[in-house]
Amino acid sequence: MGSFSLWHWLIVLLVVVLIFGTKKLRNIGSDVGGAVNEFKKAMKDDQAPDVADDANAKTIEGEVTQKTKQ
Repeated sequence: MGSFSLWHWLIVLLVVVLIFGTKKLRNIGSDVGGAVNEFKKAMKDDQAPDVADDANAKTIEGEVTQKTKQ
């Protein structure tokens, strides 16, 4: 009773499509893909160095005394 053959997997796929329908499966696939993309984006943002952590970062403080229109 080793692994399933190709025919077993095709029958399982057919049953899943009959239960959920192609539209719902497509929506699930796009939701999972979007979640993976957001996860990758968050991982890239997490690895980028923050400006606040930079030792050479300087804070400029001041006060607005006059407004000008441009």
